[in-house]
Amino acid sequence: MPRTKIVATIGPASNSEEMIRTLIEAGMNVARVNFSHLSEKQQAVEVVGRLRKVANEMDYPLAILGDLQGPKLRLGKITDDWMEVIRGQKLIISAEGAPDSIPFPHPELFPAITPGATLVLGDGEVELIVSSCEGLTMEVQAAVTGKIGSRKGVSLPGTSLPVPSITDKDRIDIVTICELDLDFVALSFVRSADDIWELRDLMSEYGKNIPIIAKIEKSEAIEELDAIRDAADGMMVARGDLGIDLPPQEVPFLQKRIIRTCNEVGKPVITATQMLQSMVDNPVPTRAEATDVANAILDGTDAVMLSNETAMGEYPERSVKMMRDIAAIAEENFPFEEWNERRRKMLYERRGDVAEAISSSAVGAARYLGLNAIVANTVSGYTARQVARYRPEQPVIALTPVEATRRRLNLVWGIETLSVPRYNSMDEIFHNTTSFIAKSGLFKPGDRIAITAGTPFARTGLTNLLQVHEFTAEEFEE
Repeated sequence: MPRTKIVATIGPASNSEEMIRTLIEAGMNVARVNFSHLSEKQQAVEVVGRLRKVANEMDYPLAILGDLQGPKLRLGKITDDWMEVIRGQKLIISAEGAPDSIPFPHPELFPAITPGATLVLGDGEVELIVSSCEGLTMEVQAAVTGKIGSRKGVSLPGTSLPVPSITDKDRIDIVTICELDLDFVALSFVRSADDIWELRDLMSEYGKNIPIIAKIEKSEAIEELDAIRDAADGMMVARGDLGIDLPPQEVPFLQKRIIRTCNEVGKPVITATQMLQSMVDNPVPTRAEATDVANAILDGTDAVMLSNETAMGEYPERSVKMMRDIAAIAEENFPFEEWNERRRKMLYERRGDVAEAISSSAVGAARYLGLNAIVANTVSGYTARQVARYRPEQPVIALTPVEATRRRLNLVWGIETLSVPRYNSMDEIFHNTTSFIAKSGLFKPGDRIAITAGTPFARTGLTNLLQVHEFTAEEFEE
């Protein structure tokens, strides 16, 4: 299987046990549950239950990511559900139902909207320029010809709005996510590290510390990128809203920056939005989409995400297989030499960091000695992530006694996981690791592996042990 992980959104087209099984067989590593489309707790309970049932039956460490809606602004209901607007046409938008107006039920926002502001509808299909705004009514002029539909999403790029990152709906959904003990929670429209800490505090009230994926889709987040990265457990390049809040021509370069920012510290990063959009209706993607996916992989993304393609599309299975096949070919052309130079530079810049030295040395030893694999013993997943961030050519096998860690590592580039008993001493680590690996059927006498671990064993954030081991014939006879 490819080393790049695939996140697939579950929706009407994929929310059956049969299709979930099919998607896992096709290459799905992480199932995304989008809470924007779940209005009741029972809906989440049912979809998560199906995902876990199938994963357990297949003995597969499928990770589940709960994606919070965040402060998504929408129009209200329009008469006849849609209307066509012509460039230059003047319209009235109102929060209080003024006659012949387009409803925008967000009265708290009107004081922050000034003449000259732009309202972008949907993914940019319609742009409206504010001419005036008084009270709860504004006059706008259409900058382009297009259609306005009921409940269309609204963005106001360049306007600072007095809305919280965590909404009342999110707070209800956070309780559900904690009760279901999902593997990741994605926070939408993050603007600062404070948003991450607020979510952590909310989860702690329910005794949970679920890893947080910060969705980068606001200009404010770009300005606070390093602080958000340090506070979160990973990031998502949410290119749809990011390309509305900022000029779309900047998105490719912001994507590279966000990916590299996460790579530097070994936190997973997901590239998302419209990756194979044409496969919602067609059995093959455009050449541009295939190129887009491949370039994200060459940039160093841990995972690529399918949204409508698997949630509502006609070809969910083919979309996952296509993503898998693109990833496999991209990885055949992966710039491993460039990443090796990056590894050596990072080692030099972080002299004195034990985890840096050990994980870098494991990758260096695997490369220069021609080892067959790097085996990382880990409880929290830290050791395995530190190795994988250098993008070694050799397989990375994570051994862990914690099933939640197995699932969460299924989001990280290049890592395959195996369950092992919990170890209590350094001798157990090295003896049991070689014995377990010998019995796995993955290797033969004469193969050599690098073994990494951290001690004390239950403490997160330590990688301080390294051993190179060559398998003997006797080990396979035990």
